[in-house]
Amino acid sequence: MAAFSLIELLFVLGVAATLTSVAVPQLSASLDEVHSAGAARHIAARLQQARVRALTRARATALRIRADGRGYAITVYEDGNGNGVLAADIVSGIDAPVGPPERLPELYSGVDFGALPGIPGAEGSSAPGSDPIRLGSADSVTFTPLGTATAGSLYLRGRGSTQYVVRIYGETGRTRILRYSPLTRRWWSRCVRTATGAGIRA
Repeated sequence: MAAFSLIELLFVLGVAATLTSVAVPQLSASLDEVHSAGAARHIAARLQQARVRALTRARATALRIRADGRGYAITVYEDGNGNGVLAADIVSGIDAPVGPPERLPELYSGVDFGALPGIPGAEGSSAPGSDPIRLGSADSVTFTPLGTATAGSLYLRGRGSTQYVVRIYGETGRTRILRYSPLTRRWWSRCVRTATGAGIRA
C-alpha cells in the first residue's frame, strides 16, 4: 500500500511539474502583454495631456524623448518665449520642464522604446529599424496652441515579441495605438482605455 501511495505521489508531482512548465511561459507572455499595453496607453495619455496644456495655456508644449546611458528619458517642456520649444532654449532654461523626467521601465517592467527586427512601419510609414523614436532629429513631439503637432511614431517593445506603436497625427494632434502581430506581420488597431478612463481609438 505504501509503495502504491509513493507511485501516486510521484505521478501527481510529475503532472504538476508538467502543468507548471506550460503555465509559466503563458503567464509571462500575458504579463508582458499587460505591461506593454499599459505603457502604450500611458504614452498616449501623456501626449494628450501635453496637447491639452498647449491649447489651454496658449503655449507650445513638447514631450521630448532622449536616449542616454539608462535608456530613454521622457520630459515635458513648455515654450517660454513664444518661438516654440527649441533645443537651445531648453539648454538655456528658457523652455522649462513641466515636472521631472520619467522612464517607462520604471513604470512598466520590461517595457521600453524599441522595435522588433525587420518589422514594417505602421500605417505605411517608414520602418523603424534601429530608431524607435520616429519624430525627426529633435526626438520630440511639439503641440501648438492651434491644435497641431509634430507627426510621427513611437515604437514600444516588451520583453518578448510584444510590439506596440503610438502614432501622432500632425494636423489634429491626436494619437492612435496599434499592436503588431508577428504572425500576420500586420499592425492592428482597437479601442483601448487611458489611465483616466477616457477611450482612445487605437
